[in-house]
Amino acid sequence: MNFRVGDFGLSRLKHNTFLSSKSTAGTPEWMAPEVLRNEPSNEKCDVYSFGVILWELATLKLPWSGMNPMQVVGAVGFQNRRLDIPKEVDPLVARIIWECWQTDPNLRPSFAQLSVALKPLQRLVVSSHAEQATASLSQEISVNSMP
Repeated sequence: MNFRVGDFGLSRLKHNTFLSSKSTAGTPEWMAPEVLRNEPSNEKCDVYSFGVILWELATLKLPWSGMNPMQVVGAVGFQNRRLDIPKEVDPLVARIIWECWQTDPNLRPSFAQLSVALKPLQRLVVSSHAEQATASLSQEISVNSMP
């Protein structure tokens, strides 16, 4: 399993659209606080966004549902709020998410560091799929062997 992260330059376009117009275009739910405040940013803002995506995958929820984009800007960019990480989320995943969401971009991991941190998760996913396949196969065998 390989992990790939890509940015086609659209995040900057959406960022400018959101902050420079009176419309609600853009995706503040995934944006780093410094981007929401229109401060200088670097690749660490993408690490923050990756943390939000990882949160989505872990919780199967949309970030900040029930809030409009301007409320998200206020909450994340100016009140330093973060999404709640449910206690059911694997502790390794929760730690990675938390590290990606550090307020100071310099404290967020690099994507190279994330790649190393994600390796144990790959084993979790593979073993989980193997367990599911084994359970499914066992169920098929018991059903097919019934008279």
